[in-house]
Amino acid sequence: MKLPIYMDYQSTTPVDPRVLEAMLPYYREGFGNAASRNHAFGQQAHEAVEEARAQIARFINASEPSEVIFTSGATESNNLALKGIAEMYRERGNHIVTSQIEHKSVLDSCRFLESKGFHVTYLPVNQEGLIHLKDLREAMTQKTILVSVMHANNEVGVLEPIEEVGKIAKEHNIFFHTDAVQSVGKVPFDVQAMEVDLASISAHKIYGPKGIGVLYLRKRNPRARLESIIHGGGHEGGLRSGTLNVPAIVGFGKACEIAAKEMNAESKKIFALREKLRSALLERLGDIYVNGSLEQRIPGNLNVSFAFVEGESLLNEMSEEVAVSSGAACSSAALEPSYVLKALGVGEDRAHTSIRFGLGRFTTDEEVNYTIDRVVKVVKRLRAESPIYQSESGREFT
Repeated sequence: MKLPIYMDYQSTTPVDPRVLEAMLPYYREGFGNAASRNHAFGQQAHEAVEEARAQIARFINASEPSEVIFTSGATESNNLALKGIAEMYRERGNHIVTSQIEHKSVLDSCRFLESKGFHVTYLPVNQEGLIHLKDLREAMTQKTILVSVMHANNEVGVLEPIEEVGKIAKEHNIFFHTDAVQSVGKVPFDVQAMEVDLASISAHKIYGPKGIGVLYLRKRNPRARLESIIHGGGHEGGLRSGTLNVPAIVGFGKACEIAAKEMNAESKKIFALREKLRSALLERLGDIYVNGSLEQRIPGNLNVSFAFVEGESLLNEMSEEVAVSSGAACSSAALEPSYVLKALGVGEDRAHTSIRFGLGRFTTDEEVNYTIDRVVKVVKRLRAESPIYQSESGREFT
């Protein structure tokens, strides 16, 4: 076992060696521009792109490969989905429904659209991190053109009931977009079964390269059309201009091919390791709380609040040995509680003590054991130095 240990798989994942092997030829002899199909170099690149497009389409059960639009990543995909639908269908309506715990690329896109005259409803979530379908139904109006609800949350890993969301949107003839970045490759994701019209996916969350993403765009029943937000060249059906990143696209396709074969077994292994981590921390430390639903959750996520221990202090103490992330987001001015945890009803004190553990494909049993021992040791020492803990340990921490 080597230090430091990587426990931040929701942030990004290492490139699988098999993915890298598939990519390397397209940095060397297969370096052609996929848009230059008048010679062999460009034709080879084009064929590689289309094979990867087909691999991704099969993985998410798209009706046809052309429904897969390549982008620079999920942030661009989310922007293209929300702004593209809003501009294309603004004569039909100006209302969008989303949730309070979406990724910032969705929330900030919604804020931008509000500045352009659109109205946005931000659905609350319960203490488990789940939206209420009743709230969704009540939020819809005759002017609603889009519902955007993420599949899995990036902080707490909670899986939203998007199959039901898709059915409700379909009943009202409203387009449904989901940010599926944290769920694809970890749990089953089927755009047909879930009645998804648009979906954002990123390669670097599933052991592919950074800088490449996908927007799935349904072409039939119903056909979703977008107004382009990047112009110049007409690539990707005119929806996203720019020279295609062929090696990264090939890597994305390979990552999906691997996930299709190995996801079920891999998820069981990761779930077992996560439960080992959770059980040991609960057993060996008091005053800790798991944030978000344990039943509706991706296998490798564990978001825990350690009462009476500042999350940043815990991170700093472990940074050279165990790489995890804090549940609190740093702004330029001050450390503020995570908006996701606040939406779950988590109090400011508890939000400041939260840590996100992200387990993945290359996490080992030995690494989990080391992480448990290290976390327990550091938490106990930090609490021992805290006069507040000495007087208030055992009280309900909210």
